[in-house]
Amino acid sequence: MSSSEEFVNAILELEEEKALKIAREKLEAGEDPLKILDDLKVAAEKVGEKYEKGEFFVADLVMAGEIMKEVSELVRPKLKELGKAREPVGKLVIGTVEGDIHDIGKNIAVTMAEASGFEVIDLGVDVPPQKFVEAIKQHNPEVVGMSGLLTLAIESMKKTVDAIKEAGLRDKVKIIIGGGRVDEYAKEYSGADAWTNDAAKGIRIMLGWVGGKKV
Repeated sequence: MSSSEEFVNAILELEEEKALKIAREKLEAGEDPLKILDDLKVAAEKVGEKYEKGEFFVADLVMAGEIMKEVSELVRPKLKELGKAREPVGKLVIGTVEGDIHDIGKNIAVTMAEASGFEVIDLGVDVPPQKFVEAIKQHNPEVVGMSGLLTLAIESMKKTVDAIKEAGLRDKVKIIIGGGRVDEYAKEYSGADAWTNDAAKGIRIMLGWVGGKKV
């Protein structure tokens, strides 16, 4: 059976077929599916490191994210079949804010958050403030993530944070915003707790908030 190192390297080398083949072999050989998820977490961390060093570009992040998502989809039914459930490190409600339909950055963040142990509630794109409020009430997340690529998304982020405040929920969640136009000013203007345009850094911030890892 292939080693964890070979499996992680297949993901880092963006060898989709090889990574999926190894994952299937591991499951068929009776390897604990939680161990495969641990390997995915390692892969996600290394993908983030490569991106930060300039060794990976956005297209590479997207491809790596797709591979990790496919592996997760292979593993989940096996987890259910074996009656195994991993305690999530925390819950993340995330969505692209109202007026913006870009989802590549959000999808990368979702994949990396899941690989890092978060239970993710993905609200999709063009999400109005009230939908975020309803999701917080329903799922009680520790973290709320708002994504947006367009400049107008900053205003939508502010409206969403304001709606969360008006609903009396602001003290119950940490809020992180992300996307091509966000910066320190956008964080201050919107009332968020943190900002990032780097998915790997965003995951580290969120893990720090839930006690999973120091930022």
